[in-house]
Amino acid sequence: MNILEVEDLHKSFKKGFIPKTYNVLKGVSFTIPKGTITGFLGGNGAGKTTTMKCVLGLALPDKGEIRFFGDSELSTEVKAKVGFLPERPYFYDYLTGEEFLKFYGEISGKFKSQFDLKARIDYLIKKVDLQHARDRSLKGYSKGMLQKIGLAQALIHYPEFVILDEPMAGLDPDGRHYLSELISETAKQGTSIFFSSHLLNDTEKLCENLVILRDGVVQFSGGTQTFLGQMGRTSHIKYQGDSMIESVEVENGEPLQMKIDELRKASRTIISVSPNITSLEDAFVGFAMDKKRENL
Repeated sequence: MNILEVEDLHKSFKKGFIPKTYNVLKGVSFTIPKGTITGFLGGNGAGKTTTMKCVLGLALPDKGEIRFFGDSELSTEVKAKVGFLPERPYFYDYLTGEEFLKFYGEISGKFKSQFDLKARIDYLIKKVDLQHARDRSLKGYSKGMLQKIGLAQALIHYPEFVILDEPMAGLDPDGRHYLSELISETAKQGTSIFFSSHLLNDTEKLCENLVILRDGVVQFSGGTQTFLGQMGRTSHIKYQGDSMIESVEVENGEPLQMKIDELRKASRTIISVSPNITSLEDAFVGFAMDKKRENL
């Protein structure tokens, strides 16, 4: 079952003294499988935050369908199963970290007793490394600490689906480690997670799937390893030589096919053809440059 299905999503805005229409989303379609971590990538202004707002009902799309948990609209029952951390969260300054989580835990209606809620708060505060600040007012939290308590709030009610907009923003390496660990552990418990990020090293480590958006259009949707394999510039061909197994590195595309044909004509047994996997950051930059060249 897919946790989320987005089909042909369009969204435009009017700006300026003399209103001019800007088309932000131009037919966005993708799915989020159950129990997976999916990264949502794209440059600034690609439409990632607008897509998330439409999915959550915070912005009304001009056109398109959004379905949750098989075939459900964004009802009150569906909202109770969803957690969300916006890119720029705002919290009430005079609550402590623990009071803040207690407030959201109580209004979720998911806890049978204060004991259960207290145990959940203790677990999340430890996981985001805020034990030292649990009794401090949020007005005294740094940007990174607010990101941490925001993620804890998004998870407090055991959601089945979590949407995170730039959850690693403003965090130091230690903070990214704690949040990455919590995101990974949450997914292993069966929760589906959909998050956008400009920190591609973290995305590569966490995400099984990717959705890549450019200029309001989905340019790739599928497995992370599939994307990395497609963006590799060369491949290794391993084949049986005269007396031993040999290998050769060849540029992908036509050169690769020509080399395979050459080896077959020479009666060489091809053992494997393996693309050289590049990093997600290098692959994403290369992918963006390829798309720009296609549009020239």
